[in-house]
Amino acid sequence: MSKEDNYAAKDIKVLEGLEAVRKRPGMYIGSTDKYGLHHCVYEVVDNSVDEHMAGVGSEIRITINKDGSMTVEDDGRGMPVDLHPVYKRPAIEIIVTKLHAGGKFDNKAYAVSGGLHGVGISVVSALSKKMTAEVRKNGKIYSQSYTIGVPIADLKVIGSCGKDEHGTKVTFMPDDSIFTTLDFDYKTLATRFRETCFLNAGLKISFSDLRGDKIRSDSFCYEGGLVEFVKWLNKTRKAIHQKPIYFKREENGTVAEVAIQYADSYNENIQGFVNTINTIEGGTHVVGLKTALTRVINDYGTKKGSLKKGQKLMGNDVREGITAVISVKMQDPQFEGQTKTKLGNGEIKGIVDSMASAALTDFLEENPAVGKAILNKASAALKAREAAKRAKDLVRRKNALSVGSGLPGKLADCSSKKKENTELYIVEGDSAGGTAKGGRDRETQAILPLRGKILNVEKSSPARALSSEMISNMITAIGTSVGDSFDIKKLRYNKIIIMTDADVDGQHIKALMLTLFFRYVPQLIEAGHIFVAVAPFYKIKKGTKDYYVYNNEELEKKSAELGGKLEIGRFKGLGEMNDEQLWDTTMNPKTRRLKQVSISDAVEADETFSLLMGDAVAPRRAFIEENADKAEVDL
Repeated sequence: MSKEDNYAAKDIKVLEGLEAVRKRPGMYIGSTDKYGLHHCVYEVVDNSVDEHMAGVGSEIRITINKDGSMTVEDDGRGMPVDLHPVYKRPAIEIIVTKLHAGGKFDNKAYAVSGGLHGVGISVVSALSKKMTAEVRKNGKIYSQSYTIGVPIADLKVIGSCGKDEHGTKVTFMPDDSIFTTLDFDYKTLATRFRETCFLNAGLKISFSDLRGDKIRSDSFCYEGGLVEFVKWLNKTRKAIHQKPIYFKREENGTVAEVAIQYADSYNENIQGFVNTINTIEGGTHVVGLKTALTRVINDYGTKKGSLKKGQKLMGNDVREGITAVISVKMQDPQFEGQTKTKLGNGEIKGIVDSMASAALTDFLEENPAVGKAILNKASAALKAREAAKRAKDLVRRKNALSVGSGLPGKLADCSSKKKENTELYIVEGDSAGGTAKGGRDRETQAILPLRGKILNVEKSSPARALSSEMISNMITAIGTSVGDSFDIKKLRYNKIIIMTDADVDGQHIKALMLTLFFRYVPQLIEAGHIFVAVAPFYKIKKGTKDYYVYNNEELEKKSAELGGKLEIGRFKGLGEMNDEQLWDTTMNPKTRRLKQVSISDAVEADETFSLLMGDAVAPRRAFIEENADKAEVDL
């Protein structure tokens, strides 16, 4: 029988209802690792937040239970328990067990909401060994339990409550046959809940972790909302105006709330949210705010005579040192993907641009001192940018003279023209660089050695950073440029791999490079192009055969496994290896270990880089003291 005859109607499988979720969970929650696990929590919590935004809930209580399950309880209206007119089953059962079922497809039950796909809690139910939903309303407590999205029994009344009591309580245990881990990370979740309370003034979230011997708990509530948010984001920076710029406006059913505070720093930090969802990849609302900022500051500078005729501030000039939060609440947001990382509604750009332009113009006219401070900073950024451009042009000319291609002279390029197959190794030192050049796959692997440590861009102006030959070489080799000139289509390599020694100096260099990528080309991190090579710590020799291990735990395990007389050597640096050893341990795609760099929470990432790589000593000392016991010490 031919292959064609083997493919018939009987081979077509239709996935009904929640079966599709279990077959392809990544389509609905992004992944089945810790990110997807946490996304399940957010889906349930967002439903409770929606009650607050509807004006009927003020507190959410979230608990990681001793058995590892998660409970989310609110004081909202409570999910409806009456019979659905079509399905003739309780509405709560339909919500929890039917894909694309909910009260958020029109604006009758919810004017705005975070969970608009109608798949949130049903997806969580499908991916849970057990879920129990309890509802308090009408003086009664209703309960129904489910396993992998299927009701265990009918909805029943399990008790009574006060006539004025109302709310929903959901407890779920994720399915360990779906997820690679069931270990909820307290810090990650707490960060998300803090953001949620900043974005919803007056909302209280109480969070507890009952696992382990010591109970952890936090409570978040911010009456100042976004104003308190930007102050909190700037806690490690020196603000150039103490009172944040704040405005809240509404147009065509869309509410835009913005808080802005400039600091004496060089970095830009704009966080975008839609219906409390952190859009870490930005979107049309962020573009609208940036457009308005650039135009308004230019108009204000021209009006005040701070800008010469024909002189124009670029977006990067205007946004240098800015910390801003834009929160948009709207009907029918269209996100790119269920995981909601980027807003796609085209009309929102114009709406936000219009609202922000009017509000910023009014603010600057009413607060000339703040306007002057912002103009002075933007003008300094303009001069620095022009100086940096001259410096970059000079470096490019030198490179062109040295290699004829415009690429850095130290770069050992690969021969393949297929970008999807290529890799750029950024290597610490000429010694390791020489070994890497000798051991690499010349067709697909390019090598760029660094001489010493690069600048800490967290403490350096863009002009100084981009005029640095070492940084300029990296950006030139990568090909995308930075800032407003960034173009991911010009990326020359599919993987950018940081390869440093496993010692303290190597880790510092790695941190400096990650800071550079996060501040200047975060798009490459978001697109999954940045990796860290894991270098071996030890070589175990038994007889004529060598074994490589990457930490002390692996050393103990491998030593016990091999037994007998062993020679154990500690690698002090990659330069100690010969070509073959470096290839086997760190560069061979079949045997190497790579860690992909990702940004799961842009707010937390910005805070971490500012804290650890910035000028503020006291917060960094406090962080080190708090986390010293978690460090892996290299003795």
